[in-house]
Amino acid sequence: MDSLLIYGAYGDTGRLIAREAVARGGSPTVAGRDRRAVARLADNLGVDGRAFDLADDSLAARLEGFDAVLNCAGPFVETVDPLIEACLASGTDYLDITGEVAVFERLRQRDATAREAGIAMLPGVGFDVVPSDCLAAFLHAQLPSADELALGIKGTGSLSRGTARTIVEQLGDGGIVRRNGRLVKVPTAFRSREIDFGDEPEHAVTIPWGDVVTAAHTTGIETIEVYAAAPPWADRVLSAVDSLGWLLERPVVERGLKRLVDARVDGPENPESADGRAVVWGEVTDDAGRRARARLRTPNPYALTAESAVLAAQRVLEDRGRTDSGSVPNGFQTPASAFGPDFALELTGTERELLAAPAESGGESGADGSAQSALESDD
Repeated sequence: MDSLLIYGAYGDTGRLIAREAVARGGSPTVAGRDRRAVARLADNLGVDGRAFDLADDSLAARLEGFDAVLNCAGPFVETVDPLIEACLASGTDYLDITGEVAVFERLRQRDATAREAGIAMLPGVGFDVVPSDCLAAFLHAQLPSADELALGIKGTGSLSRGTARTIVEQLGDGGIVRRNGRLVKVPTAFRSREIDFGDEPEHAVTIPWGDVVTAAHTTGIETIEVYAAAPPWADRVLSAVDSLGWLLERPVVERGLKRLVDARVDGPENPESADGRAVVWGEVTDDAGRRARARLRTPNPYALTAESAVLAAQRVLEDRGRTDSGSVPNGFQTPASAFGPDFALELTGTERELLAAPAESGGESGADGSAQSALESDD
């Protein structure tokens, strides 16, 4: 991974990714706007470090010589545009670890431009999208006629500082779902349902997750909702946040919340020792009433993101080094469209369980019926 630039490498998650890349035998260049932080990390890892701001007029020239850039600097809605413009100009493949709907949609709309420039745009190569995107692709393969997809997320453990700052940016913005091929703004937690994440059915509410863009690209399914496990009282709290949107959008309030995040939030130094695991649940249905359902269990999101981001970058770099036609297409890609639905199973500590598969005559068979149930995992 000598031709990989990791931007925002000294942040909580970026640091873990840079360490993972070096542990795998790579020699990435670490970068960011804070010269001292870059130098400390570069010295610690024994790699090259470069300090520059994304407002730099020579940004494209700074990317020349790199085959790929992995953006770890959030909020990504603020960093994606200058880096993409520079990548298009320099012919550098782009990856990031965003989970922001606006970023996925912005990049999706630049698919043709990226294809013309001969670069791949692969956002969401961390926890926020890799497991859910791969699960969506797996379920679509079980039921190709599916026209609706529901995903559910349950996780425990701490947030990184960057993720917490992104949440602050999005407070009061409401939710987003996909209906009949269109992104539709809805109130926060506008819909709830019971989802079995493995123990017993739990209350879950809709959230504005990136899969409303990525899963549609991966599967072609045009109606998508994403849920997160939450206690029943969370519906009222989230609705109240919506009503305070006018206040949360004020710069002084946003700055205050971000200062609080910087003072109080810090992610783990060692992802393997971090607490928390996650479960991703998914269900697809078609207009004949057939359905397929599955779950994917993962290690804590820090560990998964560090491994998946490095593995994705490695695959892109290896692909670009081939003399024959590469396997990662140019243009806008998702983890599953680039690497297939089993990409998540290549990551340490992941398990996938098919809970219900469509029966030949309609309806479903599954773990609690006449039965198709399978457990697959990384060795």
